[in-house]
Amino acid sequence: MKKPNVIFILADDLGYSDIGCFGSEINTPNLDSLGNNGLMMTQMYNSARCCPSRASLLTGLTPHQAGVGHMVDNLGTHNYQGYLSDNCVTIAECLKSTGYQTFMSGKWHVGGGENMMNPENYNLGKKGFPTPKERGFDKFFGTLSGAGNFYNPPTLMLENKFIKVESNDFHYTDEISKHAVKMIDEKDELNPFFMYVAFTAPHWPLHAWEEDISKYEGKYRKGWSELRMNRYEEMIGNVLDQKWQLTKEDPATPNWGDVRYKDWEDLKMATYSAQIEQMDRGIGTIIDKLKEIGEFENTVIMFAADNGGCAEFMAEDSNNPEPSKFNTPGPNGEKIKFGNIPNLRPGPVDTFMSYDLPWANVSNTPFRLFKRWVHEGGISTPFIIHWPEKISSHNIINAPVQFADISPTIIDICGSKYPNTFNGNDITPIEGESFARLFNGSEFSKDKPLCWEHEGNRAVRIGEWKLVSEFPGPWELYNINEDRSETNNLIDKEKNIAKKLEKEYSEWAKRCGVLDWPMILQDKGTKTLIYTGKGIDSTTESDELDTDKLINRGDPNFLDFELNHQIRFERKPPKNNKNNVTIRGMRISK
Repeated sequence: MKKPNVIFILADDLGYSDIGCFGSEINTPNLDSLGNNGLMMTQMYNSARCCPSRASLLTGLTPHQAGVGHMVDNLGTHNYQGYLSDNCVTIAECLKSTGYQTFMSGKWHVGGGENMMNPENYNLGKKGFPTPKERGFDKFFGTLSGAGNFYNPPTLMLENKFIKVESNDFHYTDEISKHAVKMIDEKDELNPFFMYVAFTAPHWPLHAWEEDISKYEGKYRKGWSELRMNRYEEMIGNVLDQKWQLTKEDPATPNWGDVRYKDWEDLKMATYSAQIEQMDRGIGTIIDKLKEIGEFENTVIMFAADNGGCAEFMAEDSNNPEPSKFNTPGPNGEKIKFGNIPNLRPGPVDTFMSYDLPWANVSNTPFRLFKRWVHEGGISTPFIIHWPEKISSHNIINAPVQFADISPTIIDICGSKYPNTFNGNDITPIEGESFARLFNGSEFSKDKPLCWEHEGNRAVRIGEWKLVSEFPGPWELYNINEDRSETNNLIDKEKNIAKKLEKEYSEWAKRCGVLDWPMILQDKGTKTLIYTGKGIDSTTESDELDTDKLINRGDPNFLDFELNHQIRFERKPPKNNKNNVTIRGMRISK
């Protein structure tokens, strides 16, 4: 029997409602076709942020077990070393043992490198800096680091060498698709292949072609509240149970009627949508190539996002004495106007913006909170599986699964085996569980609890019950079957259930090497400026916190990818702020 090809496609910072078949108005015909002719899984969970999600996806382990308990910074312990552990194996490494060709095009971001924008900081070939080629992939095009300029991405590589952009029509999203198609073109016809396509779209910065932006310009002029309601109504009865309410808008979201720069806000969301359409178009070229060579029917295509929509705000860089490390020039040395500068049109090479919290709240419809948090808005992803030879009809699956289950599922359907040892190292037993039986209509439910931890945000789910905490706040308890939107906290009514879940979480955290987040902050010497110990909404007046300096840094601390502490505040415009913008409830870190 011929083994299937497998292509796993990962979007970056894409929210639960951001593609057409999951309720969006954004034009995604290729993803919609895959979803409407395959399985759409409504309760796939990622690991809340890029690096942890990628580590779990690739290895079948929790992020901490894989060595990426936080990000790519090395925090001094095996579980927080910032790169894939020698005690794990990637999907690519497993499948190569059974004759698979293995390709990767796109973002790596599980290979160490604290100052990740500079190629000189990567000690290639040395321990602590593994590249895709060193973790099982035969071919690689892409970036080692996370976010960056789409027209001139830092740490761009071909195979194991850094390369430079040499074309004015380069856009990273398009190039990821082109190289994926090229790898399929050049594959050995005798053996199956596994391909990991890791887009950086629609992660900030808002970089897209003008012709794509213009398609959406004006469509968002009625604001985020109406758009959020429209998406919710589209999702009900499809990927959402009618019992699940639309959550209130995030407290930091201003009333649309009070927004001063409505046309600019419309443009930001238009550019974000253009990024998603551009990615979908690239996915279409991969599908076309598979059909051209007669491999479409025998190829499993999976699609997901690494975390929920991102609420991060880009501060203007004009008053920063040190240039932002994300502020890489364009391919021709174009100087970047860094930050969410009102009335500056997003999209071109000389801009660097984010779409900001209110639009991220739309992306995560109907849920609350965002990337980094482990409430539903941070960890819920659209998930599509398309395999014509084995999945004969469209179906919507509500079984809860998470990223650690993807690797064992792929290993299962490819007839490979997860090893006990690899390259002389003992391998951590796989954490995830194969859900391949869903492909033929069988039932599947996880034997193990679903657990999460990121930066002190914690959660555990067993069946219908989910216990969750927003650091440094108390536990909350929700019946997800009745209230997936997490609007009715039952912690005081169901104390025995909460205690049981907390015990399960504690056992999981101990087994997986999860450290207490305040302990990590203290050990690393990071100073927490705002936290009175009375909960996440508590505030304190502090002369030590200069919000002008904090905001006007080009990387407003949450962009440092260092240890961080989430805070909320309202800040009036600084004296030198020409745009007179008030930032409400912005979540930042340090």
